[in-house]
Amino acid sequence: MPKTVKVAFIGSGGMAQAHVPGLEKMEGVKIAGFCDVSLDRAKQMAAAHGGQGFKSATKMLDATEPDCCYVLLPPFAHGRAEMACIEREIPFFIEKPINKSWRQACSIAQAVADKNLLTSAGYMNRYHKAIRKAQKTLSKDPAVYVNGGWIGGTPSPDPSRPISVWWVQKAMSGGQFVEQVTHTVDIVRFLCGDATDVSAFAAQGFNKGIPTYDIDDAMAVCIKFKSGAVANLHSCCASNARGGVSLDVYASKIAFEFRGWGHDCKVFKKGQVTEEIPGDPNIFRVEDEAFIKAVRSGTDSAILCSYADALKTLEITLAANKSAEKGKAVKLTQ
Repeated sequence: MPKTVKVAFIGSGGMAQAHVPGLEKMEGVKIAGFCDVSLDRAKQMAAAHGGQGFKSATKMLDATEPDCCYVLLPPFAHGRAEMACIEREIPFFIEKPINKSWRQACSIAQAVADKNLLTSAGYMNRYHKAIRKAQKTLSKDPAVYVNGGWIGGTPSPDPSRPISVWWVQKAMSGGQFVEQVTHTVDIVRFLCGDATDVSAFAAQGFNKGIPTYDIDDAMAVCIKFKSGAVANLHSCCASNARGGVSLDVYASKIAFEFRGWGHDCKVFKKGQVTEEIPGDPNIFRVEDEAFIKAVRSGTDSAILCSYADALKTLEITLAANKSAEKGKAVKLTQ
């Protein structure tokens, strides 16, 4: 019987519901508690999955003494939860994007480093077999050009849906490129390495009739990598006739085509039959297993993205916003 790992959740909304089912099925994992700004929601999750419900993260961490914590908050709500975990030396898993504030994220990253604390960031696509195969292949035949992004429809104006309130405000979400296309940015970083420069243009004024809406309707972003590769990535939340998630990666001898939220893959080689690799339908459980394994062992070898690594992805997405606002390319620091 493996050592029991007690897990607590800061944030009891949709992302908690995405992670809990897989964790419940893991041997030796116990749900210790849920915390949320809505105490009723936290109590409902606790009643359904175990543990206690709390409104205060610090009270939950002190009362339940978890072995690890899931920080599942919208971009604007970060900071106190992470520091509460760091102060108690509790390993934490954090969903993307890890923040909307560069300064705050850097402070958290430094505090994590000072404590040498185990962390994992929710860039689950790194765990897809096809993504890992692409990374291994591209280490020998480097990517030259990458193209991809997310195309979606106009956000709902329904104020009863919390995401309709905060997601459409740049001060709260950072905008679509920061909050959503961060997944694609992270895959590209995983495959191409670190970036050096970001240049972006934004489209505005097409979506109308949405209270408090001030995010960009679309964005076109060009990224330069240390390897010499370049990428064109895009976001759009104003296309109501057609949309989807896509990523195409071109190297000298091979090309990868990823499609859909699950990143189903086609692999192309000149003169050879196209290989097809489906995405893992249980990808949240795959990344959760890696985190729990790391917590249990005390080593991070199974984790594919730490907080420090995710910080580099955040810098690219925030740089895209800055470039579009300032009208000039942004040099990266990480």
